[in-house]
Amino acid sequence: MKLFIFVLATLFVFDVRASAPLAPVGSNPGFYRFMVGDIEVDTISDGTFSMDVTRLLSNITPKEMDALLKKSFLSPEVETSVDTFLINTGTKLVLVDTGMGGGMPTTGHLIEHLKAAGYTPDQVDAVVITHMHGDHIGGLASADKAVFSNATLYIDKAELDYWLNKKNAEHAPDMAKRMFELAPFAVGPYQKAGKLMPIKADMEIVPGVRSRAAHGHTPGHETYVVESKGQKLILVGDIVHVGSIQFEKPTARMAFDQDLGEAEKSRIDIFKEAAKNGTLIAAAHLPFPGVGHLRSEKNGFTFVPLNYNR
Repeated sequence: MKLFIFVLATLFVFDVRASAPLAPVGSNPGFYRFMVGDIEVDTISDGTFSMDVTRLLSNITPKEMDALLKKSFLSPEVETSVDTFLINTGTKLVLVDTGMGGGMPTTGHLIEHLKAAGYTPDQVDAVVITHMHGDHIGGLASADKAVFSNATLYIDKAELDYWLNKKNAEHAPDMAKRMFELAPFAVGPYQKAGKLMPIKADMEIVPGVRSRAAHGHTPGHETYVVESKGQKLILVGDIVHVGSIQFEKPTARMAFDQDLGEAEKSRIDIFKEAAKNGTLIAAAHLPFPGVGHLRSEKNGFTFVPLNYNR
């Protein structure tokens, strides 16, 4: 009798499970924590957006592009991460980029995921910006107020001079005009509070974190280098957008790059350095958490994601 009841109960469970609706496809990555020496770094996801890379990449044939996408089991419409990075040096909390904010239905999760990582916006001491495109400064301000109310905002001087100049906006292509509108709104609250700090390359932001120029994508595009206990991480910003293509073929160029040649040079120089020295890199648009090493290959590079650790 007991065996009969057990069988009936088991069948009932299986029947319920079989009829339950499937959960939506996707995940909620939130944050991913790793160490660079004694410095804690979190990748904080702001979300993702989709872009047709075949319309945006150049200096590569359609056949080459198709082959590389298929090699990574991707279609031309690539779901692209918007990653930010939180650096805890032990004494200072530094946020690199702020994501897109509410620019799209699938973005704007930075604060939610920052809190999931155990931090609040008011704890951030410094916000450093790689460049002033909307998917990197979109989370700086809300309703004319600084989201990171206690932070000093660091942006390359050439970047500020370019995006805050109304004359440049008049001559900008249509795809860039929205960014000129966003720039003063995003940095304005920090500027009014006396917390906007123009920087230049090779400047120490806080001990263990310094800027490093990698121009081309924008006039003042900066990368940021984290170093501790002989370990090194380069937060490369937007020198790479489509890892499935631009690692193996780093000469492939992105339409968002303002100086295509200089952006290509910045990309290849950093890739070569990282591969030679075994340096970690992290990028805003690599699949979350966007952190790993590079290995040199005959005509390009292979990205090796950081081994997962809980």
